[in-house]
Amino acid sequence: MPERETLEVDVLIVGGGPAGLAAAYHLRRLFNKANRKDVSIAVLEKGKELGAHIISGAVMDPRGINELMPDWKEKGAPIENPVDDDAVLYLTKSGKFKLPITPPPLQNHGNYIISLNKFVRWFGEQVEASGVDIFAGFSGAEMLIEDGTVVGVRTGDKGIDKHGKPKGNYEPGIDVRAKVTILAEGSRGSLTKQLAARFNLNAGRNPMVYAAGVKEIWDIPSQKSAGGRVLHTMGWPLRNEEFGGGFIYNMADGRVSIGFVIGLDYLDPRVDPHGRFQEFKTHPFIKSLLEGGTLFSYGAKTIPEGGYWAMPQYYFNGGVIIGDSAGFLNSMRLKGIHMAFKSGMLAAEAAFEAVEANDFSAGRLRKFEQLVEKSWIKEELWGVRNFHQAWEHGFYSAMFHTGLQMITGGRGVRNRYENKAGHARMKRLREYYGANVPPIRETPFDRKITFDKLTDVYNSGTDHDEDQPCHLVVLQPDICHTRCTEEYGNPCQHFCPAAVYEMTAADGGRLKLQINASNCVHCKTCDIMDPYEIINWVTPEGGGGPSYELL
Repeated sequence: MPERETLEVDVLIVGGGPAGLAAAYHLRRLFNKANRKDVSIAVLEKGKELGAHIISGAVMDPRGINELMPDWKEKGAPIENPVDDDAVLYLTKSGKFKLPITPPPLQNHGNYIISLNKFVRWFGEQVEASGVDIFAGFSGAEMLIEDGTVVGVRTGDKGIDKHGKPKGNYEPGIDVRAKVTILAEGSRGSLTKQLAARFNLNAGRNPMVYAAGVKEIWDIPSQKSAGGRVLHTMGWPLRNEEFGGGFIYNMADGRVSIGFVIGLDYLDPRVDPHGRFQEFKTHPFIKSLLEGGTLFSYGAKTIPEGGYWAMPQYYFNGGVIIGDSAGFLNSMRLKGIHMAFKSGMLAAEAAFEAVEANDFSAGRLRKFEQLVEKSWIKEELWGVRNFHQAWEHGFYSAMFHTGLQMITGGRGVRNRYENKAGHARMKRLREYYGANVPPIRETPFDRKITFDKLTDVYNSGTDHDEDQPCHLVVLQPDICHTRCTEEYGNPCQHFCPAAVYEMTAADGGRLKLQINASNCVHCKTCDIMDPYEIINWVTPEGGGGPSYELL
C-alpha cells in the first residue's frame, strides 16, 4: 500500500469559486507587496477543472471585483451583457402583469449578466498566473485538527471500489498541512458542516435556511439582438405559502439563462423544485420565449438564504469560512458574487496578518469578523437581516413585513426575527393533505420545452466513477422504507433535482431505497431537506460530478 503523502503550505484555500479565488489572489498580492514571495498559497478544487462545479444565475454587482481587480474588464473578463432593461412580472396560471415600478433591490442597471462558470475559469487563470498553486480534481474529505486547532485538510482517496477496497489505481489522499485554512466550499460545505459541529460555530445563531435553484441555458436564435434584459417573476406556479420565483437573463449570442428558485422551507412534502421549474416553462409567456430554441445545459444548486442572524462564527483556531459557506449573500437582492469577492479579500487580509505575526489562534483570526463588521458587507446584510424570516407565514404576510423592513432599515417589527430550519417546517403527508392523501401528480414532459430529470442531468455533463463508495450516506437506512414512507412519502424522490433517490420494489411488497449516486449534481438539497437529518453528503472521488458549461 502506498504511503500517504504530506504537502506543507502556508495558506490552504478549499474551493475554487469566486470567494476562494479572490482570497488567493489578494493574499498573493499582499505577500508580494511585503516582499514575502516565499509564502506558499494553494487552492483545492473538487471539480475536474476550475468552473466545472460553478453555477449561478447570474447578474453580478461589480462592486466586489472592482475593488479586487479594478482593470478586470481590460484584462478580458467574460461578460455576457451589461444590464440595460429589467422588470418584475407577477404570473397567474395563464396571464401576467408587470409591476409598475421595479422594487429597488431588483433594479440591476450598472450590473452585468455573466456566466459565473465562464467567469471563474477566466479568473482562475489570473490567480494561477499570480503565483498561486491550484489543484483541481482534489476533494477535501476531512479536516486535520490537532489540539483544537485546524492544521489543514486531508484529500479524498482515489481508486476505492464501492465496497471500500483499494483498486489497482489506488492513491491515498494527501494531507495538506497549512498554517491557515480558508474554507470556500460554497453552499452547505461538507467540511464547514463538520467544523461547525466540532467547534459549535452555530451556537446562538438562527438555523440557516436555503433555497434550491434549478437552471437551464437555452439557445434561442430570436434573442441574438435582444440586449441585456433581466426579468424576475413572482406568483405562479408558487403557492402563497412558498418562497421563490423565476428568472430570465439574456446572455450573448442568442442564449438565455432561465431558472426557478424555491425556498427549502416549504410545508408540502411533495414539493419538487425541478418539477416546478418545468411547470414554470409551460406558462404561455415563458413558453413563447423558448419555442424554436434548444436546451444547451442544465444545473442546480442550493443558496444560503438565512442572512445575518444565521451566519456561523466564521473564524476558528487555524482558519476562517468565506463566501456561500458562511452565508455571505443578500437574498433580497438575489446576489452573492460581490460578497464572495469581498469576503475573500477580507479573509486574505486577516490571514496575511496571522502569518506575519505567526499567530493562528481564533483570537488573531477574529480580525476577519472585525473587518467584515466595518465593511459594506455588514451594511448590506444588516439592511436585509430579517428578510427571509418574513416569508415563514406566506406571501402576503411577507409583503407587509418586507415593506416595513425596507422603511425601518431591516428591522421590521423587531430587531431579530426567529425562524425554523427548513426540514423542520415540512409537514407529514396526512398533516398537510388530511386523511385522504391524493395520488402523486405526474408532470408531463414534451421533450421540447419541458424535460424529465434524467434528460436534464445528461445536459449537466455529470459523471462519476460508479465503482466507488456512495457519497450519499444514509445514516439510518431502515427509516427510509418504514417511517419515512408512511409519514412523509419519501420526499427525497421529489426534492432531489437529479433523480438520485428512488424507492423501488423489494421482496414481500416492501419498498427499498435505491441511490443513483452517479446522477448527483452536488447541490446538497438532500443534506438540507431530509426531515430526519439522516442523509449526509460527503465528497465523492475528486474530479467527479457535473461539468457545467455557461452556467
